[in-house]
Amino acid sequence: MPKVSKILICDDQLPVHETLSAYLNSEGFLCISAMDGEEALQKAQTENPDLILLDIMMPKMSGSDVCREIRKTSQVPIIMLTAKGEEIDRVLGLELGCDDYIVKPFSPREVVARIKAVLRRTVPAESTSSPVLRFDQLEINLNHYEVRVNGQPIACTPKEVEVLHLLASHPGQVFDRDQILSQVWGYDYFGDSRAVDTQIKRIRAKLPQEGVSWSIKTIYGVGYKFEVDQ
Repeated sequence: MPKVSKILICDDQLPVHETLSAYLNSEGFLCISAMDGEEALQKAQTENPDLILLDIMMPKMSGSDVCREIRKTSQVPIIMLTAKGEEIDRVLGLELGCDDYIVKPFSPREVVARIKAVLRRTVPAESTSSPVLRFDQLEINLNHYEVRVNGQPIACTPKEVEVLHLLASHPGQVFDRDQILSQVWGYDYFGDSRAVDTQIKRIRAKLPQEGVSWSIKTIYGVGYKFEVDQ
């Protein structure tokens, strides 16, 4: 039997839990609830959810702080829920390591669609390129969603691994932001191209910039490429 995905819904509004649980249960998901930030963090650690819907504004502990704590030990997919639509909130969520964000008020069907899209992206897709790529001091393993430098694991989100693998599997090829969004986030991604810039910034911060024969280059006005010195 196929595995039933467990969704942790973290929000301080009971109607949100009732509505989303009804839609998700009808789609075959198992739902668990947390009503404040502390409970959200506790259940994220004990319930082993497959995906977390995390409201930014919650009592006892903000969703941003919860996300930050979860990312210290886990790469579980996180979709942020926020009543704010300003760019600073969206960028903050992406920099904290969330996989997507949804602005309230939202359609429950949209939430279900995004959950399915994010869960699909956590499963390695079939590809003509090797799932394991090796360069000078660098290994990218898409099967295990691991990045290693000099044999040491680097803490990366699933999205960071996918972006890095996409670029590194085509050395020298320039990908524009829309191409990266399409191939990594999927056609049903509801965000914008600034998500790509955020991921590239995070990847670069985690990888060595000197003493290696490869680098992620910015092609201004176009996009990015993974370059290997000959």
